[in-house]
Amino acid sequence: MTAKENIKVIVQAIKAEDRRLREKYPILSHQDTLGLVITLVSFSAMIGLAVLYYFALIPAWVCIILAAIVASISHEIEHDLIHKQYFSKKPLIHNFMMLVVWIMRPNTINPWYRRELHLNHHAVSGTEQDLEERLVGNGIKNPLLRLVVIMDGLIGLVLNSRKFKKEIKGFSFFRVLNAAFPIATAYFVILYSFLIFHIANFFWPMTDISPAWLLATMDVFTFLMVVLIVPNIIRSTSLNFVTSSMHYYGNVTNLYEQTHVITSRWFAPFHLFCFNFGKTHTIHHYVPNQPFYLRQLVSREIHKVMKKHGVRFNDFASLRRANLYTS
Repeated sequence: MTAKENIKVIVQAIKAEDRRLREKYPILSHQDTLGLVITLVSFSAMIGLAVLYYFALIPAWVCIILAAIVASISHEIEHDLIHKQYFSKKPLIHNFMMLVVWIMRPNTINPWYRRELHLNHHAVSGTEQDLEERLVGNGIKNPLLRLVVIMDGLIGLVLNSRKFKKEIKGFSFFRVLNAAFPIATAYFVILYSFLIFHIANFFWPMTDISPAWLLATMDVFTFLMVVLIVPNIIRSTSLNFVTSSMHYYGNVTNLYEQTHVITSRWFAPFHLFCFNFGKTHTIHHYVPNQPFYLRQLVSREIHKVMKKHGVRFNDFASLRRANLYTS
């Protein structure tokens, strides 16, 4: 079979399994309501974890791990919102949900601009024009630079901006930077202020000489580090590592060559904090307009179809080639 024929069979299988599940479970027809409920429950869970930590009812490490898992759900909701899976005809509720998931993931650019990047990703995936994937490390050969980009999007943007300017049509460093304001801007201010203060305090004890307002501010920043910032560092690092491992870069000519599926047990810790992204994102490339929970539900059957029709699984050799696709 040709790539086009394989793609058609896989798309048909995904849609057929989607229909079967919707018919079997009538609750799935309430897609808008499900999306809103998941969003509000996730947001409430994050607030609840912060309250429990504030009153010392859970330790910091428990709060960080659970908050990172909850934040990973908000990424899936944002992804669905980008494809207008919830309240597409009710902009007030739709945009409210967009704002909520941005607050839950403050180390990302705003979801309205990310919609533009993500839709472009589907159109040019695997090429040098795919800014969304290149921003998270896809196609980078230097392992140290790749690690930095995966862990810190701001530093990665600064380091790669000149290269992006030469290679990506319409790229603007300040447009991407401005898309971070104000939530991601506040995130990085808190993160770097916290790090600078504690590094300085290690070498020159500042707690003895710092004014009361600065110490009080650092107490607030420490709280935010535990309940929001460190969880999102874990979440985004896991997601960026998985997505930059599964997308190909270079020699990509069709949808069939854009991704491989990651099911390896070695990726289980990362999948915990990015909601099984590596296992299900390839399904999304074939059928973009499907809510994330249905991708999870159809994945077991669809993986069988994908294997039968030649979709690659766990192609980690591509990492040595900086994600280059080879026949």
